[in-house]
Amino acid sequence: MEKVGKRFPKQTGCGMTRNTTDVIVIGGGVIGSSIAYHLSLKKIKVLLLEKDGPAAGSSGSCDGAVLLQSKKPGIHLKLAQASIERFPRLAEELPYPIHFKNNGSIVVIRTEKEMEIMRRFTEEQSRHGLQVDLLERGPARELEPALAENILGAAFSSTDGQINPIRLTIGFTLGARDKGARVVTGEEVRNIEVKDGRVGLVNTDRGSYSAGVVVNATGALAPEIGKMVGIELPIKPRRGQLLVTRAVQPMVRRCLLTANYIAAKFDPEIAKQGDQGVSVDQTSKGNFLLGSTREFVGYDRRTTLAGMAGIARRAAEVIPGLAGLEIIRSFAGLRPYTPDGLPILGHVDGIDGLVMAAGHEGDGIALSPITGALIAQLIAGEPTEVPLDDFRFSRFSERSAA
Repeated sequence: MEKVGKRFPKQTGCGMTRNTTDVIVIGGGVIGSSIAYHLSLKKIKVLLLEKDGPAAGSSGSCDGAVLLQSKKPGIHLKLAQASIERFPRLAEELPYPIHFKNNGSIVVIRTEKEMEIMRRFTEEQSRHGLQVDLLERGPARELEPALAENILGAAFSSTDGQINPIRLTIGFTLGARDKGARVVTGEEVRNIEVKDGRVGLVNTDRGSYSAGVVVNATGALAPEIGKMVGIELPIKPRRGQLLVTRAVQPMVRRCLLTANYIAAKFDPEIAKQGDQGVSVDQTSKGNFLLGSTREFVGYDRRTTLAGMAGIARRAAEVIPGLAGLEIIRSFAGLRPYTPDGLPILGHVDGIDGLVMAAGHEGDGIALSPITGALIAQLIAGEPTEVPLDDFRFSRFSERSAA
């Protein structure tokens, strides 16, 4: 875990005075900090409000995979493609090392059924511009010799990569602050005033702030902020448990997923059946991050014996060398799940000045660069490089009325 206390001393407002700025971003995770950074690049005055500290929530409770292979062909994949292209530049311009590696990823295939599904999936991804190859067992194990001998094959994409998600969040936050943004930590939003259909004061437990635009970038907590302005957001927390092993010599060269891990992401019924697949990510220091469950248990962030045992078993089935490796830590994060698997981005009809940027599920790290850029473009009144029509909050009510 990164030690950030000295770089981010607790900052607060001044008593109960009113502080005015152009934009208030609520939520200091990877999405909120990216938005603050990209707004500050445009010389827009921004206040980033975080109730705890940088990466204190889900952005600090996840692995470092930056994947295109796990995205549905179409607008989801297009968004991710636009995002991953930004990471090399961010690695150079952010004032904090983010440890980005463009080393590709492997989706492991273990059954004939998975092979047929992945064949169709990769063919469609290729038609949408993703560089992905379907490999038989031999070539797959040449790429990753640690894979079990009984796998059938794998899908490989050289475009994917890895990053340190905590460092990325810190990098965005420091970058925003260096460009003039104000970062306030240790303050919890208690209510947001709406007057004549427009957002007004944002009141915290320590102060009051006003801005022409308020951005809800609070991830799984977004529905709580939504209630403050009278809207019900279809975002649910989806727990993901992860294991951390002791550091060992490099065993795998890139992020690994199993095919049913992707299937469970998009189909909650598969997740309920127990075989949720596994993700494997070895950090630059040699520790393995093994995940992850997909559970609807409210805001419960506790780990469970069953969850941890399942992850360990599934990981060892894919990479036998992990068997018996010492587990030194477990933790869980809450993914902000939406029914269609897409985030909610853009203005909210009926409430002037309110902008949504939440609901990325497990894609927040990968999509954070493009999300920050798009929301900044929207607020600045510029054309967005990716159209936001498919991400509107109103899509859910439109489908219900159809």
